[in-house]
Amino acid sequence: MTHPDPSLGKDDTSDLTLTSRKEQHLDVVLAGQAGATVTTGLESVAFEHVALPEVSWHDVDLSTEFLGHRIGAPVMIGSMTGGPSRAGAINRTLAQVCQGLRLPLAVGSQRVMIEGGAAAGLDRSLRSLAPDIPILANFGAAQLNRGFGRDQALRAVEAIGANALILHLNPLQEAVQAEGDRDWRGLTAKIGALARGLPVPVVVKEVGAGLSGTVVGRLADEGVTIFDVAGAGGTDWARVEAARAPDRASAQVAACFAGWGIPTADAIRAARRTAPQATIIGSGGIVTGLDAARAIRLGADLVSLAGAVLTSALGGPEALERQLDVVLKQLRTACFCTGSADLAALRRAALVSRDPAATSATTPRPAG
Repeated sequence: MTHPDPSLGKDDTSDLTLTSRKEQHLDVVLAGQAGATVTTGLESVAFEHVALPEVSWHDVDLSTEFLGHRIGAPVMIGSMTGGPSRAGAINRTLAQVCQGLRLPLAVGSQRVMIEGGAAAGLDRSLRSLAPDIPILANFGAAQLNRGFGRDQALRAVEAIGANALILHLNPLQEAVQAEGDRDWRGLTAKIGALARGLPVPVVVKEVGAGLSGTVVGRLADEGVTIFDVAGAGGTDWARVEAARAPDRASAQVAACFAGWGIPTADAIRAARRTAPQATIIGSGGIVTGLDAARAIRLGADLVSLAGAVLTSALGGPEALERQLDVVLKQLRTACFCTGSADLAALRRAALVSRDPAATSATTPRPAG
């Protein structure tokens, strides 16, 4: 019989508080109070249009390898949170749709489940719905300073039959959250120990403020080989915490940091430059297939969507599948209009300058 680890300091009150917090986060995002106040930087990436592509739109190959699986497209459904009243239904929808489209799925934080609370669909039933795709487990890296370690990591992985474990980094959110975990000393070494000691890869992910090249380099030295940059330009967790702050002063502290972070485009470039052999996941404000194409051209191996598909996920499998079908058609069209028969070609696609001075200048017509 498995017992909750007493070193985790979990009690019924903390479990209820965490569950309530997850519900509040979801409500704030759905209410539109967490939108970005800065851009991802991806809008500045302009492909050169190829008027004679010499490829068939239908034959463009979007498939790629990830975590030992051939996936249908370089698009992952990223970690979403929420209390058990809604998370179970969301997770079932995500698993069903990802299995049908052959897309990887990253689950939301499993902290409540690990500490002995409700599974909210984060159990073997998830793997039974999605037997053929990569599934990524997840909990916050800050928990490594609160009693979590290899045993808890294995529990997260085994609970859902995961192919990898995400350790998410959210120092800004924890700093401005009344209940936040603010002791981050020694985490680099602890992440490295898990990266070297688990039977599955560790993925290090930010949640919306971006991974710098310096942090990527430090973690690569510890053995981490997969990075989800989660740059600024998507869901803004400072705004989320400002919206649910318990008092005006706390709200002011959180709101001051709206827009904080490294834009997604810059984070992708830095990660690829620092760790050229690593797997780089581009996320943070990825909404369309053109966003995905731009991220891949900058150096991402695949992209991740979370907040952009949350409403569709709540609407059920058909709504989510319709939205993802649009995203994949947009990505396919970007490949077609750059003459890219596959993702390798897209990574070499020509870009054009968007220098305002260059685009505003006019060339005189020849005389006569």
